[in-house]
Amino acid sequence: MTVKKALTIAGSDSGGGAGIQADLKTFQELGVFGMSALTAVTAQNTLGVQAVYPMSAEAVEKQIESIGEDLGTDALKTGMLFNAEIIEAVAGKIKQFHWGKVVVDPVMIAKGGASLLQNEAVNALKKYLMPISLIITPNIPEAEVLTGMSILTMDDKREAAKKLLDLGVKNVVIKGGHDEQTNEAVDVLYDGQELFYFTSNRVETKNTHGTGCTFSAAITAELAKGSSIYDAVATAKNFIQAAIEFDLGIGSGHGPTNHWAFNQKRGKKLWQE
Repeated sequence: MTVKKALTIAGSDSGGGAGIQADLKTFQELGVFGMSALTAVTAQNTLGVQAVYPMSAEAVEKQIESIGEDLGTDALKTGMLFNAEIIEAVAGKIKQFHWGKVVVDPVMIAKGGASLLQNEAVNALKKYLMPISLIITPNIPEAEVLTGMSILTMDDKREAAKKLLDLGVKNVVIKGGHDEQTNEAVDVLYDGQELFYFTSNRVETKNTHGTGCTFSAAITAELAKGSSIYDAVATAKNFIQAAIEFDLGIGSGHGPTNHWAFNQKRGKKLWQE
């Protein structure tokens, strides 16, 4: 049995719906061994983020070193990085270990509205992390911050995707979950040559906490297993759609998605001897 490995460099969500908890659940469901490097601890639930306690950049570096010097990884994702110092430290370690399959989820704002990325960190994200990423997965508000443009139409999504590639990113997915003008959620993937569209029916639910984390984690897991960018995004789209459709209905606010729904739907054995 060949075990593929995936690393998440992100914050902890005490409520279990987002952050490294969502990432590790997704890795497990997709049959890869999950590892983590914590960037911050949050006091968080479905009602919002009550407090954020960032790690030092040194603490983040040490965690990544521990993984890089022993286990290694087949792919990694970044989530909540909080500040410029942590972003620069993470980028340095990725370069040190020559990791190429890097998925960047530019987490900026939590579902409840709390800021998870300091303003000065956006420039650090553009300067240090985006140029070494294989794919970046912003939602519409995040893509607007990164490109400095408003995104209201499909043409805007395409233009924003091209602008993000100009910043050094190799592939970009602009997610359509925040575009509530239609009954469909359309994600746009741009690889520098072609545009691809992934469409799903919009689900009327408030239980979407952790969707961005889960989506990017699914891409990471599939890349770790050797999938192409297109196939990884396609699987991630199906994974998160199932997770939203069959939500758990827990908590009093924005509840978490259902990380085991994808495998329940397909009834597939994960491990092959």
